[in-house]
Amino acid sequence: MRPQAVFAAVLFLLFAWGDASAQNKTVAERLGYPPDAKLLIIHADDLAVAHSVDTASFDALNKNAVTSASIMVPCPWLTEVAAYGKEHSDADLGLHLTLTSEWKLDRWGPAESKNKVPSLLDPTGYLWSETPAAASNLKPEEAEREIRVQIERAITLGIHPTHLDSHMGVLFSTPELFAVYVKVAHEYKLPFLALRFPNAPAAFFSALSEKDIILDSVVMANPAVHANEWRDFYVNAVKSLKPGLTEMIVHLGHDDAELQAVTLDHPDFGSAWRQRDYDVVTSPEFKKALEENHIVLVKWKDLKKLAN
Repeated sequence: MRPQAVFAAVLFLLFAWGDASAQNKTVAERLGYPPDAKLLIIHADDLAVAHSVDTASFDALNKNAVTSASIMVPCPWLTEVAAYGKEHSDADLGLHLTLTSEWKLDRWGPAESKNKVPSLLDPTGYLWSETPAAASNLKPEEAEREIRVQIERAITLGIHPTHLDSHMGVLFSTPELFAVYVKVAHEYKLPFLALRFPNAPAAFFSALSEKDIILDSVVMANPAVHANEWRDFYVNAVKSLKPGLTEMIVHLGHDDAELQAVTLDHPDFGSAWRQRDYDVVTSPEFKKALEENHIVLVKWKDLKKLAN
């Protein structure tokens, strides 16, 4: 995931249902917690992109260092994730709907037949590598076709998705793509990643329903965080959490030969970045920060119960 894609994702993700929800109780209250509870989903992105990402993420899930993760269906290690899901039925696994392929050498195409989704393809026949290029070229009806195929392929492999989100924020890029995202999530009765922000374009609002659960904030490391500041960034983020529902998005992996090859010439969200994320979330210091700041860890599975 390139820096500009991250910033684009954050920019377009910032929208809200505002105060229009008819629900009087907070999400915390609906889950049985005090109204001012600090709820946190610690979420691992990009499962199936590499064996290294999978093993680090599985270990973090097994240790309860992360509470959820999401899967990139078009990627090569999908069956490994499906096998893990079958062996760990309690694992909270969503789908990281994938309409871009950002690495230099390790590229992938759509899950659907290429001739049925031509607008998803760059001139080399792979998915677009950048969010802006994808957003400007994708036809919403072809994006919808692709994400439906991704969901159905996951289900066929025995994966029971707990939620949906969007790789590199492509589905948050335009009201038309966002409407497709929300429409499909509603049809599959799945909660989906969406964030509260008061100044978003009104066109985004029309796709939402009063039952949709909107996050209050999202925390994610960015290229401005230096390697020697990594632990402080996350610990300070925990200390700064406010009441409400937050998702902390991490990108886990081991800085090994495989992931170095996959993320070649890509320091942002590359192998060293993912090793740092793994090291922090599995550390005693991070666990202590969560406990000392009275953070309530929740899963997308919990939200799924409220959405239906």
